Amino acid sequence: MLAAHRYFVALAAALLLAACDRAPTLPKLNSHDVIVAFGDSLTHGTGASRDTAYPAVLASLTGRTVINAGVPGDTTSSALQRLPEVLAEHQPRLVLLCLGGNDMLRKQPDAATENNLRLLVQTIRSSGAEVILIAVPEPKLFGGAPDFYERIAEDMRLPLEDDVFNEVLKDNRLKSDPIHANAAGYRVVAERLAEFLREAGAL
Repeated sequence: MLAAHRYFVALAAALLLAACDRAPTLPKLNSHDVIVAFGDSLTHGTGASRDTAYPAVLASLTGRTVINAGVPGDTTSSALQRLPEVLAEHQPRLVLLCLGGNDMLRKQPDAATENNLRLLVQTIRSSGAEVILIAVPEPKLFGGAPDFYERIAEDMRLPLEDDVFNEVLKDNRLKSDPIHANAAGYRVVAERLAEFLREAGAL
């Protein structure tokens, strides 16, 4: 009897730990809910046409409205200035936040980029929207995503897609230039994000 009790206590502890380690989930999106893809040229679709940028492809894959709010050259600092207007205009239920690449290209301190990303997340959440954080790789050979993306996601309990742009931008068949995808690459990003949304419970 005692052994059985210990077994159930151990099982309950294991399940509790697993729940704590599980990736954050998202509320299910209704058919009329708006998704905003907020970022820089990787969101805008530089290197491809507007209708082959990942937000447009994601919209066709999910049947949801996905607004392309990508501005080439945007940094986390300039994004903070324009975010409130985007949120007010579109009133999204979910924001796909993909920024940081231009900060790295301009050699901004990692700490400043991380702080700005945290402020962006706070601003989005204060509007009532959920956030998915999308990491981008460092612009150098074999450069994966900086550690601060994972740190932000863990601290703020955010769903994080930390590898898709890293994979795409390592494959010459999926790139239009060293730092941008082509239409095929953006389709890979959209397909991965659609699967990510399903796994997180949003679809």
